[in-house]
Amino acid sequence: MPPTPLHPGDRASLDEALARAWRIRQTNFPPVLYASYPLDTAVISLTGTWCALDCAHCGRHYLEHMVPVGEALARVQGATSCLISGGCDPRGRVPVVGRHLETLRQVRPGRRLNWHVGLIGEAEAEAIAPLVDVVSFDFVGDDATIREVYGLEATVEDYRRTYEMLRRRFRVVPHVTIGLRGGKLGHEEPALEALAAMGAEELVLLILIPTPGTRYAACQPPAPEEAARLFVRARELLPHAWIGLGCMRPHGTYRDAVDVLAVQAGLNGLVSPSRPALEEAEHRGLRVVRTRECCVFSP
Repeated sequence: MPPTPLHPGDRASLDEALARAWRIRQTNFPPVLYASYPLDTAVISLTGTWCALDCAHCGRHYLEHMVPVGEALARVQGATSCLISGGCDPRGRVPVVGRHLETLRQVRPGRRLNWHVGLIGEAEAEAIAPLVDVVSFDFVGDDATIREVYGLEATVEDYRRTYEMLRRRFRVVPHVTIGLRGGKLGHEEPALEALAAMGAEELVLLILIPTPGTRYAACQPPAPEEAARLFVRARELLPHAWIGLGCMRPHGTYRDAVDVLAVQAGLNGLVSPSRPALEEAEHRGLRVVRTRECCVFSP
């Protein structure tokens, strides 16, 4: 979808904000942009296509494209890493403990494992610890967004407590989805502020993809410029953190526009960046380092 044009005054304000964010990047990071093409990361579902939730942005759609754990040994040949994910139970937890752990022990040799676990507890975290290289943790900054999107009675405090528990054991990369609540903004800045207060050292930003068959199918993602202001806010709140723009974001002309803004805002990495973004990186003197795994393995 084409980007929404800005009023000249708004464009000037955004340009100033982007310039601030770029200076923060220049001060704290080498001139390198990571471009992740996750061809060598297999995505495994612990639950097949089952999920107890019917999340407004997903509706179990993304589980359909994952490798069922029962087929993993036969289908991950050639992969150098895996994302271990799956559907959630009614409390928002991916059922990480079970018979599938033996399969994952066989999958693990020679591969790094990135786990998407949801709101698990300490016992589950302890059980999977020998198999974890990194945890990707979706963080939400507003109770109303949690209820509307996930249908959970959980609160921001539950997310905060789980994140801190996981960090005591693992390297954890929080993920914040811009426009998660049907394209409307609201939870993002509180989420970024909470993560900054907890000392997050890494962050992946995502952007809502209105997906056919979901409750948000007819919604629009935030305008690229709105997303860019949150890129800037993240860079300002987390000046020393590695920040990436992840795979979940709209394609087409939207991606062309938002990816350029991500480079201008001083983000450290992008998954499958658009050609205009790579040209912007070259223009700014950034050396592009290409990788073939999930972006959390780039830093």
